[in-house]
Amino acid sequence: MESILDSIKKLLGIQPEYRAFDEDLIIHINTVFIILNQLNIGPEEGFMIVDGSESWDDFVKGINETMVKTYIYLKVRLMFDPPTSSVLIDSMNNMISELEWRLFLEGDKGGESNE
Repeated sequence: MESILDSIKKLLGIQPEYRAFDEDLIIHINTVFIILNQLNIGPEEGFMIVDGSESWDDFVKGINETMVKTYIYLKVRLMFDPPTSSVLIDSMNNMISELEWRLFLEGDKGGESNE
């Protein structure tokens, strides 16, 4: 059971036990969960984290889990610690747009991957 907060922190290069940025990261992660809900990904009633106890299995199961993790990481990275290079920002935004499209198609299926 992998913690959502800790896995995003790891992708951002922050040690899981370092808690100074947790409140900021939780706000950004929850913002992305709202976006994913609008794309029909995750529980129909929505989802949010309050600390490091929530796991990926609590949010989504199925083939789009890796895309969801990557999408949340990229969106949080741009909000929390954006790169200084405009080329890198453009690249990240392009990847976010592609993932949004693919996740939209995944959510539009209404299948098991949308639990």
